[in-house]
Amino acid sequence: MELIDLFLAFLKIGTFTFGGGYAMIAMIQAEAERHGWLTQEELVDFVALSESTPGPLAVNMATFAGMRTGGVLGAVIATLGIVLPSFIIILIIAKCFEKYKKSKAVGGIMYGLKPAVVGMIGAAFISVSRTVFFPSGISLSAFSSASFWVFLGLFAAAAILAFKKVHPIKIILLSAVIGVGAGYGMNL
Repeated sequence: MELIDLFLAFLKIGTFTFGGGYAMIAMIQAEAERHGWLTQEELVDFVALSESTPGPLAVNMATFAGMRTGGVLGAVIATLGIVLPSFIIILIIAKCFEKYKKSKAVGGIMYGLKPAVVGMIGAAFISVSRTVFFPSGISLSAFSSASFWVFLGLFAAAAILAFKKVHPIKIILLSAVIGVGAGYGMNL
């Protein structure tokens, strides 16, 4: 029964979420918490791990959550659940594309989905940020924690790098050094 719930949950996430992996985080979080598959901290770890492995974020998260819940079979079932809706939708769109590509209704639907996608990505950002940077709630002590200052440093570095031409490998290496240093610093 657990594997069926796993498949149906990720099928629902894949079917009703537009905007890619970040937009799916909020729904994955809700389903994982509702079924008790992952804690909030594990979800944040899975987001970080999914970002650092090749492949789409949502597929990686589904695979990891499935593996954690039901082993290899759970990983396959969750992955199938999350990709099946997109696969079917793309097949239908490919079949009907020529007929409806200039339709104002289709254009209006896609335009109307943009704010929902932005909202879902924002909800995921707030949820993950709250867990990572304010695990005990927002208080003055939260602003003196190491994780807050690491976040602030990474945000400042990202803002500077956004306006300068820096090779992506240098950014990845710098982020790795900061992450490892922060990890060791927080565990001391």
